[in-house]
Amino acid sequence: MALRLLLGRRYSVSAEDMVVSSLQALTSANPSNPPALPPPTPIAPNPDATAITPTSTAAVAATLLSPVDRLRGVFLLKPRGRAAFHRALSSTGVDAAAALSPEVLSGVVGRGNFSGAATVDFFDWAISNSKSSPSVDTCNIVIRALGRRKFFTFFEPTLEIIRKHGISPDITTLEIIIDSLIVARHVNAAVQLINTDNFGLGVWQTCHRKEAFTVLINCLCRRSHVGLASSLLQASRGEEIDLDSHMYNEVIGGWARFGRVDKVEHFWAMMLDDGLMPDEVSYCYCIEALGRANRADEALQVFEKMSQEGYGPTTMAYNALIFNFISVGDLDRSIKYYKDMLENNCPPNIDTYCKMIRAFLRECKVADALQMFDDMLNRGILPNTGMITLFIEPLCTFGPPHAALLIYKRSRKAGCTVSLKAYKLLLERLARFGKSGTVLQIWDEMQECGYPSDKEIYEFIVNGLCNVGKVDAAVSVVEESLRKGICLGRVVYGKLNNKLLEMNKVETAYNLFKKVKGARVIANSRSYWRANGGARFLPYTYLFTTQ
Repeated sequence: MALRLLLGRRYSVSAEDMVVSSLQALTSANPSNPPALPPPTPIAPNPDATAITPTSTAAVAATLLSPVDRLRGVFLLKPRGRAAFHRALSSTGVDAAAALSPEVLSGVVGRGNFSGAATVDFFDWAISNSKSSPSVDTCNIVIRALGRRKFFTFFEPTLEIIRKHGISPDITTLEIIIDSLIVARHVNAAVQLINTDNFGLGVWQTCHRKEAFTVLINCLCRRSHVGLASSLLQASRGEEIDLDSHMYNEVIGGWARFGRVDKVEHFWAMMLDDGLMPDEVSYCYCIEALGRANRADEALQVFEKMSQEGYGPTTMAYNALIFNFISVGDLDRSIKYYKDMLENNCPPNIDTYCKMIRAFLRECKVADALQMFDDMLNRGILPNTGMITLFIEPLCTFGPPHAALLIYKRSRKAGCTVSLKAYKLLLERLARFGKSGTVLQIWDEMQECGYPSDKEIYEFIVNGLCNVGKVDAAVSVVEESLRKGICLGRVVYGKLNNKLLEMNKVETAYNLFKKVKGARVIANSRSYWRANGGARFLPYTYLFTTQ
């Protein structure tokens, strides 16, 4: 920074001339009229120093930083005024239409400690400078980000921006707002939203009121406010809202999750009084309630009665029965009804396999879990990223990492996405067992997936290489981490240093010590500087060219 400021000036006064002039001023007869300073000596421009232009800054930023990081970097400067803020965002080189893509928009407003005002300002810039209006699903990303951080006062400015550009909020927008209020324990505000219509969603109209009331009941039951949902449902009987079986099923399902069989029977009778017949969903919730109340035999009788009344055995009913047996620890009967499900041509879904595989892993039945995982893949049911992590995590807590490695390889072969947490679990477990070759292979595959290597990953790799005595490769990994500005922990570095000294590689240990020492000084200085707010004083061009 100092070098840039020095090169930016055309003239400078040498230290020797300054000292001589000061001595002459002190020894002169008339101190009030000191001699003038000597003329400044011109400094020749440095041919290696290149001027920083907006074009070169944008090119460097595009090379080193992702669009999300470039847009988020603007908020470190805290520009004053709407025009200055929009100019700073436009100078990042990211088009407004690209900023409204779901990946970039969720990455900007959904991460870090963004304030509500910053989120609204960024969305205002993106939607104002975009040539085409975004969809309402894109706008819901911003609403969801505000609700997750409890910035409820910024709902109205965001919706005003949406309506100003001709976009009408839908029922999903209302669901996001209500759910955010309920999660933050603003339940009364969520209930009053249906009647007051603060955000202009049109919920006061008769054609929308039933949909809005259904959304409210769903959100209350999902967030365990079943008592309030039951009261609202009872109070709405006889009003202009036509209650249907879906609303009753939501309340029955909410009580079923708590095992309240008496409440389930009460709303079952209320449904019959209103002239509504229970459907297969109602029976499944009744089976779930009986299972959670440790009345598995009665749940089995309801399952048989459901088949006799013509609803037939469905996947949802089998799942409720299997989950009941899993909850009481009876895996043999859960396997029995899983086989009955296959024989009755009821295809298992992702919930069936996820529950059963996790139940097998809890009981350390790894072979059965792997067989169930293979059956799931053979049927074309692919687990999502979170499920793969749930399967790998318990396998990395006991025994060798062979089973976790099998699930990882079969998931990648099937085209599933593996999370960064799953990669870290595998690297840690493989390094502990000394599988250095497999560690390096998985590390390469992780980098191919676009995941960056952080401090934990480098420590796992160095630890694994030290366990098998490959200290030269470990030194190379440490040097690579230092080049990226990552300093390893003292425990891992001490282990590597002791291994080098045991092998009489004193010179290598000393050279690595000097590099680590210098890197730690820089890292500590950077941490102290950032902790004391030094980043907000950086010029915008300097911020992007020094990352």
